[in-house]
Amino acid sequence: QVQLVESGGGLVQPGGSLRLSCAASGFTFTYYAMSWYRQAPGEERELVADITGISGRTSYADSVKGRFTISRDNAKNSVYLQMNGLRPEDTAAYYCYVPSFASWGQGTQVTVSA
Repeated sequence: QVQLVESGGGLVQPGGSLRLSCAASGFTFTYYAMSWYRQAPGEERELVADITGISGRTSYADSVKGRFTISRDNAKNSVYLQMNGLRPEDTAAYYCYVPSFASWGQGTQVTVSA
């Protein structure tokens, strides 16, 4: 029932920017925290950023702090990840996640390469 659909990934040069989107459905979006995770080949899936429901309080992994911004639009049932100053080590599949439902999106690939 819970559905998360990511979009916005792609190939970008180092120093470039991308904006990821996650469209959510199947639950009352406003009340739930949302997260972005990423997973590079051979590595664990790691939490990149999260945002609480209603209050919209955000937190970030140290590796992306100051470069990435998570936001949400409750009217659109969407969460976003603005990624600036991208580095090759940011290359990964990025996943939208609802902690309360342990539900994942399908992932969108971000590749940072010259």
